[in-house]
Amino acid sequence: MLKTQFGSATYTRRICALTSQSIVEIKFSASEAGEILAVFPQVSLNSCEVSSGRVNYSGRLICTAVYADGDGKLCRVQKGAEFSHYSDGEELAPAHRALCALKCERTQIKKDGSSHTVAVVVGASIEVFGAAARSFATALDGAICKTEQAKMLTATLFSGESEVEDDFDCNANDVLIPSASAAVTECVAKAGAVEISGEIYLSMLALRASNPVALDRIITYKCEIACDEAVLARTALCRAEIKELTVNAKVDEERGSCGVDFSAGIRFEGLFYDEEVTTVVSDAFSTEKELNLTFAEEECAPCAGIKNFSERISGLCATKAKLDYGCTFLAAALPRADWSANEKGIEGALYAVLVYEQSGEIRATEVSLPFSVELSCDVRTAELTVAACGLAIRQRAEGECEAEAVLKITAAEREVKKISYISDASEGDEKPCRNAAISVYLPTAGDGLWETAKKLSSDPADIEKSNPDMSFPLTGDERIVVYRKI
Repeated sequence: MLKTQFGSATYTRRICALTSQSIVEIKFSASEAGEILAVFPQVSLNSCEVSSGRVNYSGRLICTAVYADGDGKLCRVQKGAEFSHYSDGEELAPAHRALCALKCERTQIKKDGSSHTVAVVVGASIEVFGAAARSFATALDGAICKTEQAKMLTATLFSGESEVEDDFDCNANDVLIPSASAAVTECVAKAGAVEISGEIYLSMLALRASNPVALDRIITYKCEIACDEAVLARTALCRAEIKELTVNAKVDEERGSCGVDFSAGIRFEGLFYDEEVTTVVSDAFSTEKELNLTFAEEECAPCAGIKNFSERISGLCATKAKLDYGCTFLAAALPRADWSANEKGIEGALYAVLVYEQSGEIRATEVSLPFSVELSCDVRTAELTVAACGLAIRQRAEGECEAEAVLKITAAEREVKKISYISDASEGDEKPCRNAAISVYLPTAGDGLWETAKKLSSDPADIEKSNPDMSFPLTGDERIVVYRKI
Protein backbone atom coordinates (compact mmCIF):
# COMPACT_ATOMS: atom_id res chain seq x y z
CA MET A 1 0.00 0.00 0.00
CA LEU A 2 1.48 3.33 -1.07
CA LYS A 3 1.49 6.04 1.58
CA THR A 4 2.61 9.52 0.60
CA GLN A 5 3.93 12.36 2.70
CA PHE A 6 3.86 15.85 1.26
CA GLY A 7 5.23 19.27 2.11
CA SER A 8 3.82 22.57 0.88
CA ALA A 9 4.90 26.19 0.64
CA THR A 10 4.03 29.44 -1.07
CA TYR A 11 6.56 31.34 -3.13
CA THR A 12 6.89 34.12 -5.70
CA ARG A 13 7.66 33.18 -9.28
CA ARG A 14 7.86 34.86 -12.66
CA ILE A 15 4.54 34.58 -14.43
CA CYS A 16 5.52 35.86 -17.85
CA ALA A 17 7.61 38.36 -19.80
CA LEU A 18 5.96 40.90 -22.11
CA THR A 19 7.08 43.56 -24.57
CA SER A 20 5.14 46.50 -25.92
CA GLN A 21 5.66 49.59 -28.08
CA SER A 22 3.90 52.93 -28.26
CA ILE A 23 4.43 56.10 -30.26
CA VAL A 24 4.59 59.40 -28.37
CA GLU A 25 4.58 62.67 -30.31
CA ILE A 26 5.63 66.15 -29.20
CA LYS A 27 4.98 69.15 -31.45
CA PHE A 28 7.21 72.22 -31.63
CA SER A 29 5.57 75.20 -33.28
CA ALA A 30 7.43 77.69 -35.46
CA SER A 31 7.37 80.24 -32.65
CA GLU A 32 8.98 77.73 -30.27
CA ALA A 33 11.73 76.38 -32.52
CA GLY A 34 13.22 77.11 -35.91
CA GLU A 35 15.01 74.46 -37.95
CA ILE A 36 15.78 71.69 -35.45
CA LEU A 37 19.42 70.58 -35.50
CA ALA A 38 19.38 67.99 -32.72
CA VAL A 39 16.87 66.47 -30.33
CA PHE A 40 17.27 64.22 -27.32
CA PRO A 41 14.33 62.28 -25.80
CA GLN A 42 14.39 61.16 -22.16
CA VAL A 43 11.70 58.71 -21.01
CA SER A 44 10.85 57.64 -17.47
CA LEU A 45 8.24 55.43 -15.86
CA ASN A 46 5.43 56.91 -13.76
CA SER A 47 3.45 53.81 -12.81
CA CYS A 48 2.91 50.17 -13.71
CA GLU A 49 -0.09 48.16 -12.51
CA VAL A 50 -1.41 44.70 -13.30
CA SER A 51 -5.11 44.05 -13.83
CA SER A 52 -7.04 41.06 -15.15
CA GLY A 53 -5.39 40.12 -18.44
CA ARG A 54 -3.50 43.40 -18.81
CA VAL A 55 -0.50 45.43 -17.62
CA ASN A 56 -1.17 49.17 -17.66
CA TYR A 57 1.83 51.48 -17.54
CA SER A 58 2.34 55.22 -17.86
CA GLY A 59 5.36 57.42 -18.32
CA ARG A 60 6.73 60.83 -19.14
CA LEU A 61 8.68 61.81 -22.22
CA ILE A 62 10.79 64.98 -22.26
CA CYS A 63 12.32 66.16 -25.54
CA THR A 64 15.06 68.79 -25.62
CA ALA A 65 15.66 70.33 -29.04
CA VAL A 66 18.42 72.62 -30.33
CA TYR A 67 17.78 74.96 -33.24
CA ALA A 68 19.39 77.96 -34.92
CA ASP A 69 17.46 81.23 -34.78
CA GLY A 70 17.34 83.86 -37.51
CA ASP A 71 20.75 85.24 -36.47
CA GLY A 72 22.37 81.78 -36.52
CA LYS A 73 22.51 81.61 -32.73
CA LEU A 74 21.97 78.20 -31.18
CA CYS A 75 18.99 78.01 -28.86
CA ARG A 76 17.21 75.24 -27.01
CA VAL A 77 13.62 74.40 -26.17
CA GLN A 78 12.21 71.64 -24.00
CA LYS A 79 8.73 70.11 -23.97
CA GLY A 80 7.22 67.07 -22.32
CA ALA A 81 4.26 64.75 -22.66
CA GLU A 82 2.57 62.20 -20.44
CA PHE A 83 1.54 58.90 -22.01
CA SER A 84 -0.02 55.58 -21.07
CA HIS A 85 -0.11 52.19 -22.75
CA TYR A 86 -0.72 48.53 -22.02
CA SER A 87 0.30 44.97 -22.77
CA ASP A 88 -2.02 41.97 -22.58
CA GLY A 89 -1.48 38.46 -21.22
CA GLU A 90 -3.93 35.69 -20.38
CA GLU A 91 -2.25 34.78 -17.07
CA LEU A 92 -2.30 38.29 -15.61
CA ALA A 93 -4.23 39.03 -12.42
CA PRO A 94 -4.55 42.06 -10.08
CA ALA A 95 -2.48 40.35 -7.38
CA HIS A 96 0.57 40.24 -9.62
CA ARG A 97 3.47 42.72 -9.57
CA ALA A 98 5.47 43.90 -12.56
CA LEU A 99 8.94 45.25 -13.29
CA CYS A 100 8.81 47.62 -16.26
CA ALA A 101 11.75 49.17 -18.12
CA LEU A 102 11.14 51.88 -20.75
CA LYS A 103 13.46 52.77 -23.62
CA CYS A 104 13.41 55.28 -26.49
CA GLU A 105 13.96 52.97 -29.43
CA ARG A 106 13.64 55.34 -32.39
CA THR A 107 13.21 59.08 -32.89
CA GLN A 108 11.96 60.82 -36.02
CA ILE A 109 11.56 64.53 -36.72
CA LYS A 110 8.69 65.26 -39.10
CA LYS A 111 8.13 68.63 -40.75
CA ASP A 112 4.50 69.72 -40.47
CA GLY A 113 4.16 73.03 -42.29
CA SER A 114 6.19 75.57 -40.34
CA SER A 115 6.28 73.40 -37.20
CA HIS A 116 8.04 70.16 -36.28
CA THR A 117 6.72 66.97 -34.71
CA VAL A 118 9.09 64.70 -32.83
CA ALA A 119 7.80 61.10 -32.89
CA VAL A 120 9.42 58.71 -30.42
CA VAL A 121 8.89 54.95 -30.35
CA VAL A 122 8.90 53.96 -26.67
CA GLY A 123 9.53 50.28 -25.97
CA ALA A 124 8.57 48.57 -22.73
CA SER A 125 10.09 45.36 -21.34
CA ILE A 126 7.87 43.91 -18.61
CA GLU A 127 8.38 41.01 -16.22
CA VAL A 128 5.35 39.93 -14.18
CA PHE A 129 5.64 38.08 -10.86
CA GLY A 130 3.02 36.53 -8.61
CA ALA A 131 2.44 34.21 -5.67
CA ALA A 132 2.18 30.48 -6.30
CA ALA A 133 1.84 27.33 -4.23
CA ARG A 134 4.10 24.30 -4.41
CA SER A 135 3.33 20.80 -3.08
CA PHE A 136 6.11 18.21 -3.08
CA ALA A 137 6.50 14.62 -1.96
CA THR A 138 8.92 14.14 0.93
CA ALA A 139 8.44 10.37 1.31
CA LEU A 140 6.61 7.53 -0.47
CA ASP A 141 6.20 4.53 1.86
CA GLY A 142 5.87 1.34 -0.14
CA ALA A 143 8.07 2.55 -3.02
CA ILE A 144 11.76 2.86 -3.75
CA CYS A 145 12.53 6.61 -3.80
CA LYS A 146 15.22 8.88 -5.10
CA THR A 147 15.54 11.83 -2.74
CA GLU A 148 17.46 15.05 -3.25
CA GLN A 149 18.28 18.19 -1.31
CA ALA A 150 16.54 20.72 -3.53
CA LYS A 151 17.07 24.49 -3.36
CA MET A 152 13.59 26.00 -3.44
CA LEU A 153 13.83 29.60 -4.71
CA THR A 154 11.42 32.49 -4.27
CA ALA A 155 11.73 35.91 -5.87
CA THR A 156 11.74 39.15 -3.90
CA LEU A 157 11.06 42.39 -5.77
CA PHE A 158 12.30 45.81 -4.68
CA SER A 159 12.16 49.38 -5.95
CA GLY A 160 13.17 52.83 -4.79
CA GLU A 161 14.56 56.19 -5.78
CA SER A 162 17.70 58.15 -5.00
CA GLU A 163 19.39 61.38 -6.06
CA VAL A 164 22.90 61.81 -7.37
CA GLU A 165 24.64 65.19 -7.40
CA ASP A 166 27.95 66.35 -8.79
CA ASP A 167 29.69 69.56 -9.78
CA PHE A 168 32.74 69.89 -11.96
CA ASP A 169 34.72 72.46 -13.91
CA CYS A 170 34.43 72.64 -17.67
CA ASN A 171 35.28 75.13 -20.36
CA ALA A 172 31.69 75.92 -21.37
CA ASN A 173 29.33 78.73 -20.48
CA ASP A 174 25.99 77.07 -21.34
CA VAL A 175 24.53 73.59 -21.78
CA LEU A 176 22.17 73.11 -24.71
CA ILE A 177 21.27 69.41 -24.41
CA PRO A 178 22.31 67.06 -21.62
CA SER A 179 21.85 63.33 -22.13
CA ALA A 180 22.47 60.72 -19.49
CA SER A 181 22.08 57.01 -18.92
CA ALA A 182 22.67 55.04 -15.75
CA ALA A 183 24.18 51.58 -15.27
CA VAL A 184 24.39 49.35 -12.22
CA THR A 185 27.88 47.91 -11.76
CA GLU A 186 27.23 46.14 -8.43
CA CYS A 187 24.10 45.32 -6.43
CA VAL A 188 23.83 43.33 -3.19
CA ALA A 189 20.79 42.78 -0.98
CA LYS A 190 21.71 42.74 2.70
CA ALA A 191 19.87 42.94 5.99
CA GLY A 192 17.00 45.38 5.43
CA ALA A 193 18.49 47.18 2.44
CA VAL A 194 19.80 46.89 -1.11
CA GLU A 195 23.20 48.49 -1.76
CA ILE A 196 23.71 49.72 -5.33
CA SER A 197 26.82 51.02 -7.05
CA GLY A 198 26.98 52.30 -10.60
CA GLU A 199 27.92 54.91 -13.14
CA ILE A 200 26.10 57.69 -14.96
CA TYR A 201 27.31 58.45 -18.47
CA LEU A 202 26.73 62.14 -19.15
CA SER A 203 27.04 63.65 -22.61
CA MET A 204 26.42 67.35 -23.22
CA LEU A 205 26.05 69.51 -26.28
CA ALA A 206 27.24 72.83 -24.85
CA LEU A 207 28.35 76.31 -25.85
CA ARG A 208 31.82 77.74 -25.46
CA ALA A 209 31.94 81.41 -26.44
CA SER A 210 28.85 80.86 -28.64
CA ASN A 211 30.44 77.86 -30.38
CA PRO A 212 29.04 74.35 -29.92
CA VAL A 213 31.22 71.80 -28.13
CA ALA A 214 30.71 68.25 -26.87
CA LEU A 215 31.50 67.34 -23.26
CA ASP A 216 31.53 63.93 -21.57
CA ARG A 217 31.74 62.85 -17.97
CA ILE A 218 31.38 59.59 -16.05
CA ILE A 219 29.82 60.08 -12.63
CA THR A 220 30.05 57.24 -10.10
CA TYR A 221 27.42 56.78 -7.42
CA LYS A 222 26.52 54.61 -4.43
CA CYS A 223 22.97 54.35 -3.16
CA GLU A 224 21.02 52.35 -0.63
CA ILE A 225 17.29 51.69 -0.72
CA ALA A 226 15.21 50.04 1.99
CA CYS A 227 14.04 46.45 1.57
CA ASP A 228 12.50 44.80 4.61
CA GLU A 229 12.45 41.38 2.89
CA ALA A 230 16.24 41.32 2.50
CA VAL A 231 17.83 39.14 5.20
CA LEU A 232 20.90 37.28 3.97
CA ALA A 233 23.45 38.66 1.50
CA ARG A 234 22.28 38.03 -2.06
CA THR A 235 23.48 39.29 -5.44
CA ALA A 236 20.57 41.16 -6.97
CA LEU A 237 19.51 42.07 -10.47
CA CYS A 238 18.84 45.81 -10.63
CA ARG A 239 17.89 48.29 -13.35
CA ALA A 240 18.55 52.02 -13.09
CA GLU A 241 16.51 54.69 -14.88
CA ILE A 242 17.11 58.43 -15.03
CA LYS A 243 13.84 59.90 -13.81
CA GLU A 244 14.82 63.57 -13.62
CA LEU A 245 17.89 65.32 -15.00
CA THR A 246 19.09 68.84 -14.20
CA VAL A 247 22.32 70.24 -15.65
CA ASN A 248 23.12 73.93 -15.16
CA ALA A 249 26.17 75.80 -16.34
CA LYS A 250 27.69 78.32 -13.94
CA VAL A 251 30.24 81.03 -14.64
CA ASP A 252 32.62 82.35 -11.97
CA GLU A 253 33.71 85.70 -13.35
CA GLU A 254 36.08 86.38 -10.45
CA ARG A 255 38.00 83.16 -11.01
CA GLY A 256 37.45 83.23 -14.76
CA SER A 257 36.18 79.66 -14.81
CA CYS A 258 33.07 77.75 -15.86
CA GLY A 259 31.47 74.77 -14.21
CA VAL A 260 28.43 72.52 -14.23
CA ASP A 261 26.02 71.61 -11.45
CA PHE A 262 24.60 68.13 -12.07
CA SER A 263 21.61 66.53 -10.38
CA ALA A 264 19.81 63.34 -11.37
CA GLY A 265 16.91 61.49 -9.81
CA ILE A 266 17.37 57.75 -10.37
CA ARG A 267 14.69 55.12 -10.08
CA PHE A 268 15.81 51.59 -9.21
CA GLU A 269 13.90 48.34 -9.50
CA GLY A 270 15.03 44.76 -9.39
CA LEU A 271 14.83 41.40 -7.72
CA PHE A 272 16.81 38.76 -5.88
CA TYR A 273 16.07 35.16 -4.93
CA ASP A 274 16.00 33.64 -1.47
CA GLU A 275 16.53 29.90 -1.19
CA GLU A 276 15.38 27.18 1.20
CA VAL A 277 16.95 23.71 1.11
CA THR A 278 14.27 20.99 1.32
CA THR A 279 14.30 17.21 0.93
CA VAL A 280 12.10 16.17 -2.00
CA VAL A 281 11.37 12.93 -3.82
CA SER A 282 12.52 13.47 -7.39
CA ASP A 283 11.65 9.98 -8.69
CA ALA A 284 10.21 6.66 -7.45
CA PHE A 285 9.16 3.19 -8.53
CA SER A 286 7.63 0.09 -7.01
CA THR A 287 8.82 -3.49 -7.47
CA GLU A 288 5.23 -4.75 -7.37
CA LYS A 289 2.99 -2.13 -8.95
CA GLU A 290 3.10 0.56 -11.56
CA LEU A 291 3.17 4.08 -10.11
CA ASN A 292 1.27 7.05 -11.52
CA LEU A 293 3.60 9.97 -10.85
CA THR A 294 2.97 13.66 -11.45
CA PHE A 295 6.09 15.81 -11.72
CA ALA A 296 6.39 19.54 -11.16
CA GLU A 297 9.21 21.61 -12.60
CA GLU A 298 10.43 25.04 -11.58
CA GLU A 299 12.85 27.29 -13.43
CA CYS A 300 14.26 30.69 -12.53
CA ALA A 301 17.32 32.75 -13.33
CA PRO A 302 18.86 34.53 -10.32
CA CYS A 303 21.69 36.99 -10.82
CA ALA A 304 25.06 35.29 -10.40
CA GLY A 305 27.16 38.47 -10.66
CA ILE A 306 27.78 41.60 -12.70
CA LYS A 307 30.65 41.99 -15.15
CA ASN A 308 31.77 45.37 -16.47
CA PHE A 309 33.43 45.90 -19.84
CA SER A 310 35.01 48.91 -21.52
CA GLU A 311 35.49 48.40 -25.27
CA ARG A 312 36.98 50.89 -27.73
CA ILE A 313 35.44 50.92 -31.21
CA SER A 314 36.54 52.82 -34.31
CA GLY A 315 36.15 52.89 -38.06
CA LEU A 316 34.44 54.63 -40.96
CA CYS A 317 31.05 56.08 -40.14
CA ALA A 318 28.07 56.91 -42.33
CA THR A 319 26.46 60.35 -42.42
CA LYS A 320 23.05 61.43 -43.67
CA ALA A 321 24.41 64.73 -45.03
CA LYS A 322 27.02 65.09 -47.74
CA LEU A 323 30.21 66.39 -46.15
CA ASP A 324 33.21 67.86 -47.95
CA TYR A 325 36.36 69.82 -47.12
CA GLY A 326 34.25 72.97 -46.88
CA CYS A 327 32.73 71.61 -43.64
CA THR A 328 34.19 72.46 -40.26
CA PHE A 329 33.36 69.92 -37.58
CA LEU A 330 32.31 71.64 -34.36
CA ALA A 331 30.93 68.98 -32.01
CA ALA A 332 29.97 65.29 -31.97
CA ALA A 333 27.53 64.70 -29.14
CA LEU A 334 24.62 62.67 -27.76
CA PRO A 335 25.98 59.19 -28.59
CA ARG A 336 23.72 56.18 -28.17
CA ALA A 337 24.13 52.50 -29.01
CA ASP A 338 21.57 50.42 -30.87
CA TRP A 339 22.56 46.77 -30.49
CA SER A 340 21.51 43.15 -30.44
CA ALA A 341 23.15 40.08 -28.93
CA ASN A 342 24.78 37.32 -30.92
CA GLU A 343 26.54 34.08 -29.91
CA LYS A 344 29.80 35.76 -28.88
CA GLY A 345 28.78 39.28 -27.81
CA ILE A 346 26.90 42.23 -29.28
CA GLU A 347 26.72 43.93 -32.65
CA GLY A 348 24.99 47.06 -33.84
CA ALA A 349 25.70 50.71 -34.48
CA LEU A 350 26.56 53.81 -32.50
CA TYR A 351 24.51 56.89 -33.44
CA ALA A 352 25.38 60.50 -32.65
CA VAL A 353 24.74 64.07 -33.76
CA LEU A 354 27.52 65.87 -35.64
CA VAL A 355 27.27 69.67 -35.57
CA TYR A 356 29.30 71.37 -38.30
CA GLU A 357 29.64 74.66 -40.13
CA GLN A 358 29.21 74.88 -43.90
CA SER A 359 29.04 78.05 -46.00
CA GLY A 360 28.74 80.14 -42.84
CA GLU A 361 25.74 78.17 -41.52
CA ILE A 362 25.62 75.84 -38.56
CA ARG A 363 24.11 72.50 -39.51
CA ALA A 364 23.76 69.05 -38.01
CA THR A 365 23.54 65.49 -39.27
CA GLU A 366 23.23 62.02 -37.80
CA VAL A 367 26.27 59.76 -37.99
CA SER A 368 26.42 56.02 -37.43
CA LEU A 369 29.37 53.77 -36.62
CA PRO A 370 28.85 49.99 -36.92
CA PHE A 371 30.49 47.79 -34.31
CA SER A 372 30.86 44.18 -33.23
CA VAL A 373 32.23 43.33 -29.78
CA GLU A 374 33.00 39.97 -28.21
CA LEU A 375 32.25 39.58 -24.49
CA SER A 376 33.55 37.04 -22.00
CA CYS A 377 30.11 36.21 -20.64
CA ASP A 378 27.07 34.19 -21.65
CA VAL A 379 25.07 36.79 -23.57
CA ARG A 380 22.19 34.32 -24.00
CA THR A 381 21.19 34.67 -20.36
CA ALA A 382 22.88 37.93 -19.29
CA GLU A 383 20.98 41.20 -19.02
CA LEU A 384 23.06 43.86 -20.78
CA THR A 385 23.20 47.64 -20.66
CA VAL A 386 25.29 49.48 -23.24
CA ALA A 387 26.30 53.15 -23.15
CA ALA A 388 28.68 55.16 -25.33
CA CYS A 389 31.13 57.89 -24.31
CA GLY A 390 34.37 59.53 -25.45
CA LEU A 391 33.12 60.07 -29.01
CA ALA A 392 35.44 61.76 -31.54
CA ILE A 393 34.82 62.27 -35.27
CA ARG A 394 37.24 63.52 -37.89
CA GLN A 395 37.22 63.82 -41.68
CA ARG A 396 39.72 61.35 -43.07
CA ALA A 397 39.08 62.20 -46.74
CA GLU A 398 36.55 64.29 -48.57
CA GLY A 399 33.19 62.68 -48.00
CA GLU A 400 34.64 60.14 -45.52
CA CYS A 401 34.38 60.39 -41.75
CA GLU A 402 36.18 58.33 -39.16
CA ALA A 403 34.92 57.94 -35.62
CA GLU A 404 36.04 56.35 -32.39
CA ALA A 405 34.27 55.90 -29.07
CA VAL A 406 34.19 53.78 -25.95
CA LEU A 407 31.35 51.37 -25.16
CA LYS A 408 30.64 50.89 -21.45
CA ILE A 409 28.89 47.54 -21.05
CA THR A 410 27.49 45.93 -17.91
CA ALA A 411 26.42 42.30 -18.01
CA ALA A 412 24.26 40.98 -15.18
CA GLU A 413 24.79 37.24 -15.61
CA ARG A 414 21.76 35.12 -14.79
CA GLU A 415 22.27 31.48 -13.83
CA VAL A 416 19.34 29.34 -14.98
CA LYS A 417 18.33 26.92 -12.23
CA LYS A 418 15.84 24.07 -12.64
CA ILE A 419 14.38 21.64 -10.12
CA SER A 420 11.99 18.73 -10.61
CA TYR A 421 10.04 16.86 -7.95
CA ILE A 422 7.02 14.59 -7.51
CA SER A 423 3.89 16.59 -6.76
CA ASP A 424 1.43 13.66 -6.74
CA ALA A 425 1.61 9.85 -6.73
CA SER A 426 -0.79 6.90 -6.80
CA GLU A 427 -0.62 3.15 -7.38
CA GLY A 428 -1.50 1.58 -10.70
CA ASP A 429 -1.74 -1.98 -12.02
CA GLU A 430 0.26 -4.95 -10.78
CA LYS A 431 3.58 -5.48 -12.56
CA PRO A 432 4.08 -8.73 -14.49
CA CYS A 433 5.63 -11.42 -12.30
CA ARG A 434 9.21 -12.43 -13.18
CA ASN A 435 9.82 -16.08 -12.35
CA ALA A 436 13.46 -16.39 -13.47
CA ALA A 437 15.93 -16.81 -10.63
CA ILE A 438 18.68 -15.07 -12.58
CA SER A 439 18.41 -12.30 -15.20
CA VAL A 440 21.18 -10.75 -17.26
CA TYR A 441 20.61 -7.14 -18.31
CA LEU A 442 22.34 -5.38 -21.22
CA PRO A 443 22.40 -1.69 -20.21
CA THR A 444 22.32 1.53 -22.22
CA ALA A 445 25.44 3.69 -22.31
CA GLY A 446 25.23 6.59 -19.89
CA ASP A 447 22.77 4.96 -17.46
CA GLY A 448 23.43 5.65 -13.79
CA LEU A 449 22.66 3.41 -10.85
CA TRP A 450 19.17 4.85 -10.39
CA GLU A 451 18.18 4.53 -14.06
CA THR A 452 19.47 0.97 -14.11
CA ALA A 453 17.63 0.00 -10.92
CA LYS A 454 14.39 1.53 -12.21
CA LYS A 455 14.59 -0.39 -15.49
CA LEU A 456 15.24 -3.61 -13.60
CA SER A 457 12.63 -2.82 -10.94
CA SER A 458 15.22 -3.64 -8.29
CA ASP A 459 16.56 -1.83 -5.26
CA PRO A 460 19.76 0.11 -6.11
CA ALA A 461 21.45 -1.46 -3.09
CA ASP A 462 20.76 -4.93 -4.47
CA ILE A 463 22.25 -3.97 -7.85
CA GLU A 464 25.46 -2.77 -6.20
CA LYS A 465 25.61 -5.87 -3.99
CA SER A 466 25.22 -8.21 -6.96
CA ASN A 467 27.72 -6.29 -9.11
CA PRO A 468 30.37 -4.90 -6.72
CA ASP A 469 32.95 -4.16 -9.41
CA MET A 470 30.65 -2.11 -11.63
CA SER A 471 31.04 1.67 -11.89
CA PHE A 472 28.42 4.18 -12.99
CA PRO A 473 27.54 5.73 -15.38
CA LEU A 474 27.71 2.68 -17.60
CA THR A 475 29.47 2.37 -20.94
CA GLY A 476 26.93 -0.02 -22.48
CA ASP A 477 29.36 -3.00 -22.64
CA GLU A 478 28.57 -4.31 -19.18
CA ARG A 479 26.44 -7.30 -18.24
CA ILE A 480 24.36 -6.89 -15.09
CA VAL A 481 23.28 -9.99 -13.20
CA VAL A 482 20.12 -9.85 -11.08
CA TYR A 483 19.37 -12.64 -8.57
CA ARG A 484 15.80 -13.24 -7.38
CA LYS A 485 14.42 -15.33 -4.57
CA ILE A 486 11.80 -17.78 -5.84
